[in-house]
Amino acid sequence: MLEELVPGYDFGEVHSTQVSAPPERALAAVKLVKLGEMPLVWLLFAVRSIPAYVAGKRGLPSDGWESLYGQMLDFGFVLLAEEPGRELVFGGIGQMFQVSGGSRPVFRDADGFRAFGKPGYAKVAMNFSVEARAGGAELRTETRVLATDAASRRHFGRYWRLIRPGSALIRRNWLTAAKRRAESTAAVMRASR
Repeated sequence: MLEELVPGYDFGEVHSTQVSAPPERALAAVKLVKLGEMPLVWLLFAVRSIPAYVAGKRGLPSDGWESLYGQMLDFGFVLLAEEPGRELVFGGIGQMFQVSGGSRPVFRDADGFRAFGKPGYAKVAMNFSVEARAGGAELRTETRVLATDAASRRHFGRYWRLIRPGSALIRRNWLTAAKRRAESTAAVMRASR
């Protein structure tokens, strides 16, 4: 589904992990991971939010006891597509390459995401997908970024070089936390049989 939404893109990254749990449980765990389960991610979000707070804007998600996925949707990301037990895709549009976070236009769905083309922005789509593997599943995440014009592509490119290691760390930590959740749930279920 990510390929259908963002077939061409300027920047991207892919990460995956093997999970010893059924595929649908692995993907469900992604939605349940709390920011508090990933202290380093929590710290990265807090640091990145400082310029937004100084500018009087809302920072990145910060509640350690709520699901990160839910907080991302509250923050302005939108569920773009979902095939239960297989893949979910969410995305946002903004000027994240500006120090204070810039502006984030409102859109409501995949059609609005695809149609948006105003210069000065970047469209970010991220998925989590799962495939059955021997003994469990492969849980994967891919992020794709498409700038709306050449100037935004240059601005985002500079920003990407700076934040890419942190972005990768966030994705890997989210996968690890989801793996831990899915496998502990699978172990409890096996033990109760």
